[in-house]
Amino acid sequence: KPDVLKRSLQSVISVAPKHPEGYKPYIVSLDPAGKVYNQEKAQKLSKKGWLIFICGHYEGVDERFKELFVDEEISIGDYILGGGETAALVLIDSISRLIPGFLGEKQSLVNESFSRAKVNQKKVKLLDYPVYTRPEEFAGKKVPGILLSGDHAKINKWRLNQQIEKTKRKRPDLLKAKI
Repeated sequence: KPDVLKRSLQSVISVAPKHPEGYKPYIVSLDPAGKVYNQEKAQKLSKKGWLIFICGHYEGVDERFKELFVDEEISIGDYILGGGETAALVLIDSISRLIPGFLGEKQSLVNESFSRAKVNQKKVKLLDYPVYTRPEEFAGKKVPGILLSGDHAKINKWRLNQQIEKTKRKRPDLLKAKI
């Protein structure tokens, strides 16, 4: 019902603290007909001052409400969920980790999946390198020796090579995409 959604939206906006720069909320409707969500969109949304997610159920959100209040429709993939709440959680998780101070260690964002790197003078998106934790040996499999060497330059080179190989093997489309 568009009238109920409108009252809910107005209520949220009315109780929010006033921002000196007068932030207006950026309103996103989670909708299978929306543009498919990706890391680039997460980065753009992380720069917005204030996000409100509209989560429909079953048949979705009234078209008139979307026309009047929604800034953007986003889909998390080509499948249907019972409601938009699960999709909103995906966006919240991926966006919040991009907000400065949220993760604590800024370096955590540098080499993860879909980060950009130069390969053969071309900027590409790469998957993350393999992760190894303790113990050094598990079920007969050992942590690669280079990771135990303490030589950070060699470790970084190994990680980049692993990212390239993993991306070639699992997501070759990322190496062809223009950035």
